[in-house]
Amino acid sequence: MMMGDPSAPVPAGDLAIAEYLWKNDSSSHSGVAPEASALQQLGPRPLPFFLSLLHAHYQTEPQQATKALAGLKKIQSVSAPPPSAPLPTVAQFGRAALRDYGVDFPESTPRVVVIPSLINPANILDITPERSLLRWLSRHDIHPYLLDWGDVTSADHGLSIADHITECIVPLLKSFRTPVHLIGYCLGGTMAYAAAAITPVASLTMIAAPWHFKRYGSQQRAAIAELWASAQGAAKKIGLLPIEALQLMFWQLDAAATVEKYARFADMPLGTPEADLFLAMEIWANSGAPLPFPAARELFEDMIALDKPGSEAWAMGRHIITPAHVSCPVLEVVSRTDRIVPSATAINRGRTLHLDLGHVGMVTGRQAETQLWHPLREWLSLNTKP
Repeated sequence: MMMGDPSAPVPAGDLAIAEYLWKNDSSSHSGVAPEASALQQLGPRPLPFFLSLLHAHYQTEPQQATKALAGLKKIQSVSAPPPSAPLPTVAQFGRAALRDYGVDFPESTPRVVVIPSLINPANILDITPERSLLRWLSRHDIHPYLLDWGDVTSADHGLSIADHITECIVPLLKSFRTPVHLIGYCLGGTMAYAAAAITPVASLTMIAAPWHFKRYGSQQRAAIAELWASAQGAAKKIGLLPIEALQLMFWQLDAAATVEKYARFADMPLGTPEADLFLAMEIWANSGAPLPFPAARELFEDMIALDKPGSEAWAMGRHIITPAHVSCPVLEVVSRTDRIVPSATAINRGRTLHLDLGHVGMVTGRQAETQLWHPLREWLSLNTKP
């Protein structure tokens, strides 16, 4: 391939960063800012890479790929619903705000801080009023607080994942007079485990949280490494890794499911609860703050490539985080059908709740209430001192 060949494919990571810059810099697109309606258009980001997935899928599943294309056209014709107003902030450290989902609970009510992943918005745990884990817990005698990572400002560009734990999570936990229960989802569960190793908590629940990163498949890790290699140069220059590039990582983990969900959406009547949930989840999946470059480097290099958590080499300042450092009761929620965080990556400490639900479906799906929410409430109640 000759240098400057206009037909040469653009590396996926560079494509994602270029899309991010185009959307966030009015000077990067012929001096004209994109129309607001274009920014609000629903659908997968970055769209060109999704279309390449669709084309590859067409070679083996032409009927499903054709239906997925119909689903894509359908979602692009729908107006994005307005987001729900955030609940009150009761504490804030750095970019992390603690939002209160309880109303006039007595002091004896179990209090739980819920930590989402750094990737994608926190509202997956409050996605719609009917599918909100937090609101359901609040109606069932649990006092939940949501840690909302919010936006990234210039003051956050130097934060690693470890810094988010020591400078945001731990101070928020210490703002309570007595230890609270801690729940972490996805990467938030990995971070919650580290927080519980260096500050007292009443109990710890990890939901679909990776720990042994080397147990991802070799092909998946190689694809993710290639993505990082193509993106890290530009990401280092701007100090951020945009959500578009992170979305590519998830597509590398489960490309078939990305196509399949749009094929299903093609048959969903608009205005139904199922379609409304799909739209809310697509907005969630394709939005969110970028990762500060040090956090992205730690995720791709220290975690995915070197598996520092799984090899007991992950440092929080002078603390090395090992399973032995967590002394509170631990519940690990593991799905045998999760293709984003495979069950093989689990830490396997404490009690385990096995599910057969997808990575997102386990917290928002139709079976989430019976298979996860009820057992979670029972766990929190059992581990609360009278």
